[in-house]
Amino acid sequence: MSEIKVNKISPRTACGTTTLGDSGDTFTIPSGVTITNNGTANGFGATGAVNWQTTVKTSTFTAVAGEGYFVNTTGGAVTVNLPSGTAGAVVGIKDYANTFDTHNVTVAPNGSDKIAGDNTVDATLSVEGLAVTFVFVDSTQGWLVTDSGLQSDMPTAEFITATGGTITEDGDYKVHTFTGPGTFTVCSVGNSGGSTEISYMVVAGGAGAGATANPSTSDAGGGGGAGGFREGKTPQCTYTSSPLACTSGSNNGLSVTATGYPVTVGGGGPGGSIGSPGTNGSPSTFAGSTTITSTGGGAGRHNGGPGNRTGVAGGSGGGPSGGGSGMSGGAGNTPPVSPPQGNPGSAHSGSPDVYGGGGGGAGGAAADSPNGNPASDGGVAVTSSINGTATTYAGGGGGGGSPAGPGGQGGDNPSGPARGGGGPGGNAGGGGNPGTANTGGGGGGGGGNAGPSGGSGGSGIVIIRYKFQ
Repeated sequence: MSEIKVNKISPRTACGTTTLGDSGDTFTIPSGVTITNNGTANGFGATGAVNWQTTVKTSTFTAVAGEGYFVNTTGGAVTVNLPSGTAGAVVGIKDYANTFDTHNVTVAPNGSDKIAGDNTVDATLSVEGLAVTFVFVDSTQGWLVTDSGLQSDMPTAEFITATGGTITEDGDYKVHTFTGPGTFTVCSVGNSGGSTEISYMVVAGGAGAGATANPSTSDAGGGGGAGGFREGKTPQCTYTSSPLACTSGSNNGLSVTATGYPVTVGGGGPGGSIGSPGTNGSPSTFAGSTTITSTGGGAGRHNGGPGNRTGVAGGSGGGPSGGGSGMSGGAGNTPPVSPPQGNPGSAHSGSPDVYGGGGGGAGGAAADSPNGNPASDGGVAVTSSINGTATTYAGGGGGGGSPAGPGGQGGDNPSGPARGGGGPGGNAGGGGNPGTANTGGGGGGGGGNAGPSGGSGGSGIVIIRYKFQ
């Protein structure tokens, strides 16, 4: 094998053309070699390939064979004059601003050249986002389209946009918080590369607690049950959800369309006055592609005599009153959903039997206080970071206290202000504490010995979360 090493090959003076080899010869370019073309390449068999020019065209121009052009018709229609047709010549045209449907591009052949076999009409490009490649074949057909495509063939990420409630941001996510009735309005729907589903949390109003039976008795009122708690988390969302969140199946996230979705936020049930039970909380709903309904908490009872001391069923059940053994709390998760929206109120088996039972919470049933001292605590709450901050919701109200012991704590709070929204029960002679607003916490039971009313339940809340960028 012979080898020639030079830095430049130039044609002989006045020749103007340099020929490499003879007909039938083969030139091999080894792997790893780069060939850079700063001129015009003709006859390489690259029919259909063009060198795209990055200077955008906005007015009529004449194309050059071997080049592609980005054409912007925002300011009006544009005419592209094709060059003189020679076999294998190629020209490309691309809609720069997705406006070909508004202002068209006219493609005109040169002289007697044809487009698709016709030399009497021009071609019109009128589809948004279109890209086409023209190749000149011969004098019979002239310029033919060999490739075409749309910008939509390569979609970019699109995200949900929406209004309604109080809107905050948590990183790449938007959070819509409803503390009262409203509408979550989807203005535009995203795509699979961006977002198409929402995560949700729907908490109903907590129940009011019962009061003492009458001014002369030590029988305390039962705590109110927490409002039902339901949460669904899309696989895309990156927050810490509660243990009750639905993370798989049909309700792990809700798909949306461009429409308005009504939101209802349940109010807390009023506490009972002396000689009265509490009142159930009101339901909260999000009427999405699947309507999510959380049931209001079940009321705490007062001692209304045999058969009328058991707590009321609800999202979480209410606690029984003092004044009798062997009573049970109201059932939770009523009506039943999966995962469960709440738990039962406490049983009542201790002696003395004058203390009030606790209301159930979203995170667990209220536990009986078998010795009757102190009264039963409310069922534990659950914690979710759907709004970007770890927050507890739906704690049960504590049972009312008596001379034998103090009122029970609300939710999972061992001391101090109510945590998870459940109100502590009142001590003997004292009223029950209310559940915290917009947590769905149950009210605390009224204390015995002429204690005032039971605590009212806390109102509910609805939170929607989705990726927006």
